Amino acid sequence: MTLAFIIEDEPDLALIFSKALKSEGLKIEIISDGLEAVSRLKETTPDVIVLDMHLPGLSGADILQHIRHDARLAATKVIVATADANMRYMVEEYADLVLLKPVSYHQLRDFSMRLLARR
Repeated sequence: MTLAFIIEDEPDLALIFSKALKSEGLKIEIISDGLEAVSRLKETTPDVIVLDMHLPGLSGADILQHIRHDARLAATKVIVATADANMRYMVEEYADLVLLKPVSYHQLRDFSMRLLARR
């Protein structure tokens, strides 16, 4: 089964993102803290990650750097979801896709499936 991590500290957004990806048959794990995310990434290799940039514990940018420097996670697709338009330009070379919030259910579902189809 395809595994997705939703690394998002806003519970309502995490729920929407979770429902969007579950509707396509993905197994979901929601993580709301940056340090917890890095810990889980050391144990598990998700197929796709939806990553917020502003998290407690450790920033999304730091998590993205961790992902891109871990060969085990090389095939993991990363979708950055941020409300910060400036952050978009800072991370777009490391992310597979950057979406500006608000991100709709349908946007996330459709873009995630396209990224996973390219694997």
